[in-house]
Amino acid sequence: MTDHPRISHRIASIAESATLKVDAKAKALQAAGRPVVSYAAGEPDFPTPEHIVEAAAAAVHDPKNYRYTPAAGLPELREAIAAKTLRDSGLEVSPAQVIVTNGGKQAVYEAFATLLDPGDEVLVPTPFWTTYPEAIALAGGVPVQVFAGSDQDYLVTVEQLEAARTERTKVLLFVSPSNPTGAVYSPEQTKAIGEWAEEHGLWVVSDEIYQNLVYDGLTAVSIVDAVPALADRTLLVNGVAKTYAMTGWRVGWMVGPLDAIKAASNLQSHMTSNVANVSQRAAIAALTGPQDTVDVMRATYDRRRKLIVEGLNRIDGVHTPLPEGAFYVYPDVTGLLGRTWGGVTPTSSLELADLILDQVEVATVPGEAFGPSGFLRLSYALGDDALAEGVARLQKLFA
Repeated sequence: MTDHPRISHRIASIAESATLKVDAKAKALQAAGRPVVSYAAGEPDFPTPEHIVEAAAAAVHDPKNYRYTPAAGLPELREAIAAKTLRDSGLEVSPAQVIVTNGGKQAVYEAFATLLDPGDEVLVPTPFWTTYPEAIALAGGVPVQVFAGSDQDYLVTVEQLEAARTERTKVLLFVSPSNPTGAVYSPEQTKAIGEWAEEHGLWVVSDEIYQNLVYDGLTAVSIVDAVPALADRTLLVNGVAKTYAMTGWRVGWMVGPLDAIKAASNLQSHMTSNVANVSQRAAIAALTGPQDTVDVMRATYDRRRKLIVEGLNRIDGVHTPLPEGAFYVYPDVTGLLGRTWGGVTPTSSLELADLILDQVEVATVPGEAFGPSGFLRLSYALGDDALAEGVARLQKLFA
């Protein structure tokens, strides 16, 4: 009998999502009665706005939502996404250039699966969201990390990208605002990177999931708005999860050239078919309905980001740049490593995160999940009281 491995090498090589792993551990401790403060999950603590919930409730009672619908999405939702893309990304597209996916993660996976052949390289600005390298590898591609530290406010330069480019480079990943850092590229930086990508004939996968969560009057300029010539070689991925507090509804999308969207639609027709129709109806309400609740949530995040940055930067050995978007801070904690805290001397951010959880019951995600060690990711999308309590515990631990 042939000795085949029980699990394919491709799937066995996938690491569990570090953010979900830490969040699950924190929730298990909370369920056991432990007073854990968790900064782990990138999940808004607000309820989904009521008008969206009402649209979903009405959809539940409409029999037309009980059947299969087009794999690429409801026509009405694709129209709403096209309108949003013009409004927020400055790109005019037809509904045929839109595919609705089961959350942003499926859009990310389908984008790379559509573009990559084995051995194709993707330039990945680092720190990166933990899913990107796994999705690239699953598609047969090779993620190439391009690191920018806190001294650069976590923003890579054209010079760094050019130094990492090879004849095998096919795709540039562009994320602004960033998960995990909250960094936002300026219009000038975005244009320079976009022009460089256009000059070298690269595809761009641009994750715009946080584009509506920016602060201080800034705008997260879309790379296709900054460099319109890139539109024929760019896939935009997005969704309703973060902006509308709809993480559990699982509605994302991808926008791009017709041939790429058609190919992705073919893939999705065999993989998942259509996204749940009730969730799609809710997403239509989110995109076309009143946006005042988004403004309220953004104002709350704005206040929290200032509080958490101020609190963390009071700790000797911690440097936290002020994020300009999303709802994360990404402190540089290299100044805490190699020192002894409560009898433990951490030498990596992974060991530091374990120490923090064990000694003061605060859950953070170590930098190893997003690139090099020496950093922690903390989400400030949690209640004000919990946020303040967690920071106070960290200040006491590292006093």
